[in-house]
Amino acid sequence: MTPTLDDRITGSLVGAAVGDALGGPVEGYTPTQILERHGGRITGIVGPWNGDSWRTARPIAPYHKGDGHVTDDTLMTHALIRVYETVRDHLDAYAVADHLVPELTARPVWIPELEAEALPLQRIFLAEKWIVTRLHYGHADPREAGNGNIVNCGAAMYMAPVGLVNAANPEAAYAEALDVAGAHQSSYGREAAGVFAAAVAAACVPSATPGSVVDTALRLAKDGTRAAIEAVAEVAARHTDFESALEPLRAAVAPFDSVGPDYRAPSLGARRPSRLHAIEELPVALGMLLVGEGDYRRTVLGSVNYGRDCDSIATMAGAIVGALRGEAAVPSDWSKQVAEASRLDLHAPAAALSTVAREVFERDTARRRAHESAYAALTSADR
Repeated sequence: MTPTLDDRITGSLVGAAVGDALGGPVEGYTPTQILERHGGRITGIVGPWNGDSWRTARPIAPYHKGDGHVTDDTLMTHALIRVYETVRDHLDAYAVADHLVPELTARPVWIPELEAEALPLQRIFLAEKWIVTRLHYGHADPREAGNGNIVNCGAAMYMAPVGLVNAANPEAAYAEALDVAGAHQSSYGREAAGVFAAAVAAACVPSATPGSVVDTALRLAKDGTRAAIEAVAEVAARHTDFESALEPLRAAVAPFDSVGPDYRAPSLGARRPSRLHAIEELPVALGMLLVGEGDYRRTVLGSVNYGRDCDSIATMAGAIVGALRGEAAVPSDWSKQVAEASRLDLHAPAAALSTVAREVFERDTARRRAHESAYAALTSADR
């Protein structure tokens, strides 16, 4: 049975949150380190990497990652959904300034990794705090505020809602995400945001397959992002088991990834604007989609065991599979555990976005009809 729009939106958002929670505790580590730490590959929800010492093991990031806790990827995704609830139409960079910044600075929410209610600003990474610095304090032009930020996956990781509001219209999702992300990112970080939103929208096409989603991403992607996806997709086509694909996928994306081999010690040229580079997360997520053949467990667990920025890789992969297959694709025991551990209603944001998506589609239809009428009048003399 073909999933409905509501089912795809729910599947995508729940799938993204679960992927985020699965990847969080092993973020920043290599596949070998993950294997040694856990005595095998990750097959489900696990506890913190440093056990009960999670508060002090990494002072720069004193977060309770693991045990089903979502990270900043999901916090930002849900914040963007609340912006859609307010605007109830397509978003642009000015919506980030007018609505997303207040969400981050003035609306406390439960933050699982802090085990407390706090402002999202107190949890998000420095590259996301850039939005507040540039827009709230610097009063930068929202369309250009992303210039100067480090180039990473910070904008791409929460763009699934843009793809879902533009379900089955990847071109529109790509354009809207590029506009929204301009307030946050530049260069290939902004490009990845557009391509990821387009991939989610493409996954909502009733006849979509993992291959058609990747083909759409390749059709729209530019520069190093396109080259990276192409290289990873070529390698992924040779594998159906993520274990055998881990090293080949990393080797395929490495020439385009500026971070370098040690994720926690980036190279001197890391995360700088370039037309030749790409973020690592999106190509790998698309590669795992092909390796996993659209199966949620295989795709997301492959993303998690890849390591490095695996919470964001699994977030993106989970969002795409959920949009492709619907909520039934996401293991219910995982989603239940994540919702309970994170104290989040994973379905409420999906229901809200489904309503907004319908309203936006109706507005788009009315706008198209008005354009058709105006164009007909303009060309009436031609007939």
